[in-house]
Amino acid sequence: MSSLGNMFGSLSSMLSGNGGTNSVLGIDIGSSSIKIVQLRTNKESAILETYGEIALGPYAGVAVGKATKLPVDKTAEALRDLMKEANVTAVHAGVSIPFASSLISMLDLPNVDDVQLKRMIPIEARKYIPIPISEVLLDWFVIPESEKEDDAFDRVVKEGVMQKKGREVLLVAIHNEALRAYQTIMETAGVSVSFFEIEIFSTIRSALDRSPVPIAVVDMGASTTKIYIVERGVVHMTHLLNIGAQHITESLARAMGWTFEKAERMKREIGLTDSPTYTREENDRIHQTIESTFNRMFTEVNRVLLSFGKRYNKNVSHVVLSGGGSSMPNLSRTAQDGLHAELQIAHPFGKVESPAFLEEVLRTIGPGFSVAVGVALRKLSEK
Repeated sequence: MSSLGNMFGSLSSMLSGNGGTNSVLGIDIGSSSIKIVQLRTNKESAILETYGEIALGPYAGVAVGKATKLPVDKTAEALRDLMKEANVTAVHAGVSIPFASSLISMLDLPNVDDVQLKRMIPIEARKYIPIPISEVLLDWFVIPESEKEDDAFDRVVKEGVMQKKGREVLLVAIHNEALRAYQTIMETAGVSVSFFEIEIFSTIRSALDRSPVPIAVVDMGASTTKIYIVERGVVHMTHLLNIGAQHITESLARAMGWTFEKAERMKREIGLTDSPTYTREENDRIHQTIESTFNRMFTEVNRVLLSFGKRYNKNVSHVVLSGGGSSMPNLSRTAQDGLHAELQIAHPFGKVESPAFLEEVLRTIGPGFSVAVGVALRKLSEK
């Protein structure tokens, strides 16, 4: 068990209730850690029973905070260790699938009826999926007209005739190989899973409220940053950026002459605050190193916001930061300066009931648990 797992595990022992058949589990297997959240219902409310995180690096012989790709048996071992340490009692779960193991695309199709559309989508999907359709699980969602425009049919004038625009379809595909691997992990760990969900939808459920205006979610993971633009609960644009929290640690290690382990620890504990341990010059160098990586990230986020604005003729005025990288101390000021939108840090635990004395801790670590909370909330709704 890593130091992270021990920290969250000790807190979880204070939260754990009786568990039992009414408790459910949300599981998020990321590139550098596994996170779990156990919830139960009480009079229509979601109650937090336990939660935890375990770093995957030590299971691969590398440092905490480093992204790694473990074999199925090692991942199952880490999950079992985490469940034991966090005093998990639930066996029924929902599990997130990484964005990198999926494909999400918006299709612009002709305005045909539903029967024709059902025949057309698998054919169109071949243009967007670079592998045989037989190797993926395919699903789609037709964006209702009312979700696209206030005017239900968004009419345009062409050659003197009023015509409807085409239909937008959200196409979703998951690699069958990834699904099989996750099924094996859960079976080995003794977990009963009723659904697998792409992490983007879990994050939206826990980090956002339904809004009539476009909102961007910037999910900062260890190895990548995911950017989603959501309107009225519907995903309209996605983008994957190959910069994550691990890159900040590596840059800090190089700039300060630290080991990766020390750089990771200082990033989590100090971040963009001033440390009395270091001189003014050293603090400035730490801040500049961290900010340089974030500036690259936010430049790309702003480019995606601009692209959305040009395509839909709408501005994204609000950005929500989620993912473990968003928990860095004093990040808000740098993010607000770098983003062309109003900023908010995700607080997924705000959607569940928990002891008051844990509120500050849960708000601090919350962004990293957005996916796990979102999956658990969906699983809870099944009951």
